[in-house]
Amino acid sequence: MDAELKATEQAHLRRALELADRGRGRVSPNPLVGAVIVRDEQAIGEGFHAELGGLHAERAALADCRERGEDPAGATMYVTLEPCAHQGRQPPCVEAILEAGIGRVVIASEDPSEKAAGRGPGILRDGGVEVAFATGAEATAARRLNQPFRKHARTGLPLVILKMAMSLDGRTATAPGDSPWISGPESRELVHRWRAEHDAIAVGIGTALADDPLLTARVEDARQPKRVIFDSQARLPLDSRLLQSLDESPVLVVTAPDAPNDRISSLKEADAEIIPAPDIESALRELGRREVTSLFLEGGRTLASSFLSADQVDQSRTFIAPMLLGNPNPASRAAVTGPARLNALSHEVEPIGDDLLIQARYKEW
Repeated sequence: MDAELKATEQAHLRRALELADRGRGRVSPNPLVGAVIVRDEQAIGEGFHAELGGLHAERAALADCRERGEDPAGATMYVTLEPCAHQGRQPPCVEAILEAGIGRVVIASEDPSEKAAGRGPGILRDGGVEVAFATGAEATAARRLNQPFRKHARTGLPLVILKMAMSLDGRTATAPGDSPWISGPESRELVHRWRAEHDAIAVGIGTALADDPLLTARVEDARQPKRVIFDSQARLPLDSRLLQSLDESPVLVVTAPDAPNDRISSLKEADAEIIPAPDIESALRELGRREVTSLFLEGGRTLASSFLSADQVDQSRTFIAPMLLGNPNPASRAAVTGPARLNALSHEVEPIGDDLLIQARYKEW
């Protein structure tokens, strides 16, 4: 049953959404979930899914009730995602809700995964619990909070976020010998936080050869993402910083079926993981099998064009820097090319230091 919520109930769901966001970068491939337990319009327990393998939000909120000396029997639970009914890394949340005697559960979004998909709410109703699904802004926010989880559940593919930085005249690379940075320090710091929030970072072999990047998240206590190199002919140097830092996170090299066997063997001996794939979608499907639910696409222009041509970009984050670069490199004339045209479903614009950040969504899951 869909429910029109009162202003106080909307506030409780917004609080649950705030709590859910605290698990960002720590719970994938699980979803971000927050829960608030309320009696007489006052919160008596709060919780969120804080780390993979840890308590789910509903059980964390019930534990918080106990710590506060509150009895949740008859109370209302506001939760951002439908409670699970299956055994995973944690036992089913519906069991804990029924045992606690919760009287009503208000859910912000459904779980589209095959093992969930309405089972939890059905069990709760059968157990005498009133269940309502929220509508409006909170429901939209809950769905957007878990776009990687939702896409992976529905398609088996990771959500792809394309990051770009360009000058006012559309250039994406500086002249040889000049500073390589187009975006400012505040933007670059933000990119490191984004890296820590995603399961994997991807660049093309051109970027790997030109920049010899580490592709790590320089954020304290960050869970380091997997590092993916799209390298059709297996040219990644064995002495690259990527392969010299495997203790920080794995390196996955996506190669074409005709990549030279000797190069592939050398990369395997260096402990790189090889993903042979004939096209972008096949590579994404293999990443999805490895529980990569979000892929942060950082460079370069050729790889971005390939993803756009394959219609495999879900969101973009573009920094516009207040500079004119002229034409230091004809290849940098535009950020990407290709037959695909994506019109944003929604977008947001905000200043980041001296730069302007445009975040756009092209698909909703």
